[in-house]
Amino acid sequence: MSLRRRSNPAPSGGAVDPIPPPSDLHRRGGGGGGGGGGEDEEVANEHRRISLSWRISSAVFRSEIRVWVISLTFRFANALLVQTYFNPDEHWQSLEVAHRIVFGYGHLTWEWKQGIRSYLHPLLFALLYKIMAFLRLDTPLFMVKAPRLLQAVFASVGDLYLFKLSKLVFNEHVARWALFSQFVNWFMFFCITRTLSNSLETVLTITGLFYWFSSITSSKQVPVASRKLALIIAALACAVRPTSAITWLYVGLLDLIGMQSKLQFLFLDIIPVGVLVLAATCLLDRWMYGSWIIVPLNFLKFNFLSSGGDYYGTHQFHWYFTQGFPSMIWSFLPFSVIGIIKSKEWRLSGLIAWVLGVYSVLGHKEFRFVLPVLPIALMFSGYCLAAMSKPDMPDTKKSPDNRTIHKSRVQLAVLFLVVTNIPMALYMSLVHQRGTEDAMSYLSEEAHYGRVKSILFLMPCHSTPYYSTLHCNLPMRFLDCTPSDDRAILDESDQFMLNPADFVTHMFRNVSLPSHLVLFDSQEVHLRGLLISHSFQQVKRFFHAHFKVDRDLQGSVVVYARRDL
Repeated sequence: MSLRRRSNPAPSGGAVDPIPPPSDLHRRGGGGGGGGGGEDEEVANEHRRISLSWRISSAVFRSEIRVWVISLTFRFANALLVQTYFNPDEHWQSLEVAHRIVFGYGHLTWEWKQGIRSYLHPLLFALLYKIMAFLRLDTPLFMVKAPRLLQAVFASVGDLYLFKLSKLVFNEHVARWALFSQFVNWFMFFCITRTLSNSLETVLTITGLFYWFSSITSSKQVPVASRKLALIIAALACAVRPTSAITWLYVGLLDLIGMQSKLQFLFLDIIPVGVLVLAATCLLDRWMYGSWIIVPLNFLKFNFLSSGGDYYGTHQFHWYFTQGFPSMIWSFLPFSVIGIIKSKEWRLSGLIAWVLGVYSVLGHKEFRFVLPVLPIALMFSGYCLAAMSKPDMPDTKKSPDNRTIHKSRVQLAVLFLVVTNIPMALYMSLVHQRGTEDAMSYLSEEAHYGRVKSILFLMPCHSTPYYSTLHCNLPMRFLDCTPSDDRAILDESDQFMLNPADFVTHMFRNVSLPSHLVLFDSQEVHLRGLLISHSFQQVKRFFHAHFKVDRDLQGSVVVYARRDL
């Protein structure tokens, strides 16, 4: 279904109409019917209740600035509540790079040496670090919290544009429920304020879709600028994450098919914007890398042509459909499916299927890769909830029992979604896999007071934050896991996991012993005697997880220190 030339977008068959104004409610309730005085009084009370509810909700959501302030406040709280470790890239591919740019030290992973990452995303946090350093706010606490608070600002913009997109495609009533779904969904709460490039890509995708759909819902002059802006945002999304082209290829081709001036759109809109943004990012990367690097090309070669991502694990082709995306959308899934069917908005639902389908072709799969289409699925959930909560105005022919049943159905749905998402969001954000974050915060404080000289991480590579959290220029070493052209060669991380005692014994013979060691308890049981024999003692233990994820249970993170220092 195309939205082209729809001057007043509204849902098709079975659609949810906007909430009628209070004056209309009273007009509806005042006519006909021969009910008794008691029932008339009850109808009048119902009118007043709905009128008050409508005024309150409309007052809250009528101003887009107010919607953004609500979203910003919520995302700030969201960011402060996220205290766990999810994916290495939130530290190693953004904050670590930014820290190196601003403070002169920080580790660059192998991706930066092969030129498959653009500096565009890390530079956003480099600017933040620069401001913090200038104001002397680069303390251990601020170094951890400030980047996520900045991402919370971006996330709030994404929330606002999801509201605007839902209102544009459907109506304001749906937009409110879409925003509710966005706030309550556990994975969105867990992931969107993290400093992953996927989080920013999600914000840019929703924002770009709003301007794109704005350009095809009217024939006036404004949409021309909207389409240009949509293309610029789409190009920026592709610069941040080249795989974002999967989304925009679908959107662009679907619209191109119905266009009369295809060549004009291609040569006067798409190509100029694409070339401009590509040139700007290439110049930026030329400045940062010191040589000409075409990141999208290198990214394409590694991830698509050589399947380099498979080095980090693969899943079955159906994983996104049967496990990945259902786990992300969670209990909103049935509501989203119903919303898709009822709304008949096949263009956006097709986008979800397209993205999941294309990513399914790749062997290496991760939840965060399909994060940009999660808000769209939640928008359809909002459509379903709006349909359930549509205020069918009571009249004298409707019994109070029917109105009570209708109201209870919505309340039960909301209660079900809250109960199945909020506890999970809080557990995953506050409890599960928090040990590595806590250990680095502890070491940062200790280093700040000069009690740490060097650190060795005896754990799978990139299991903890690094210099961006420690914020102290002292020697650190972790186990390398750079992909090898020969898949039969085990990296240091794999060698250690196969035989921790032999690996560490050999390492201690060839390196200077650090002042501190960090390891998981699952490896500590194999190394405790060896560590004690080298004058190490446990100084701190941090809870990490109740259950295993992809390895043996890593229940806690243990910090050892040398006794003779």
